[in-house]
Amino acid sequence: MFKLQKQGAVKVISGDQPLNAESALSLKRVADDALSQGQPRLVLDLQGIALFDSVGLEALLDLRDRCATRGGALQLAAPSRLCRDILAATGILQQFAIFDDTLSAVGSFAQ
Repeated sequence: MFKLQKQGAVKVISGDQPLNAESALSLKRVADDALSQGQPRLVLDLQGIALFDSVGLEALLDLRDRCATRGGALQLAAPSRLCRDILAATGILQQFAIFDDTLSAVGSFAQ
């Protein structure tokens, strides 16, 4: 399950399950809520996400594109070693700003 929290002007989405075909719809629903107002400044906290499958990776790219279309950005925070390896192996790693923790990712929007 994914949940949405606000930290100032930044919205943080976090989850506690793999980002895969079964959970991608849950992420989309939460993201729809996050994108409903203003310029999106989103952080996806990956700390509780053990891995991605191809559908999960597509969901990440879709969310990134939806943020960019609205003049905003999506940052990734706290990926596990496995998630980072999956992102690197698929060539997606370079397409995101990735931070070691959520606080740093949220703070990056203030710069």
